[in-house]
Amino acid sequence: MSEKKKFTIEYEIKSSPRILYGFLNEPNGLTQWFADDVNIKDQLYTFTWDGEQQKAKLLLLKENKLVRFRWVDDDPQFYFEMEILQDELTNDVALAITDFAAEDAISERKLIWNNQVEYLISVLGA
Repeated sequence: MSEKKKFTIEYEIKSSPRILYGFLNEPNGLTQWFADDVNIKDQLYTFTWDGEQQKAKLLLLKENKLVRFRWVDDDPQFYFEMEILQDELTNDVALAITDFAAEDAISERKLIWNNQVEYLISVLGA
């Protein structure tokens, strides 16, 4: 298995952290931009894309701030995280995505995130 590298991408989002947060951790919010279907049972999220299921464990939740998941079939040190950043002076809101991928897959993974977050922004009407 090739070594995975951590990467972070930041997106400016015109939304309040409270509204944005619902799209990061609630099944009905996540299904609007992240996956076709999302179910939760005991901190275990089941994401479905095109009939394929992937399970992720919820590792960390900070209200209106951060959601961190780990794919159950991945090594424990790898996770993906969606963090809401708000500039104290301008109140501008950004979404920072932290994820891990093999070096040769990072650009592809970033492209996937770009597409997903584009959906999110259009759903938010931001």
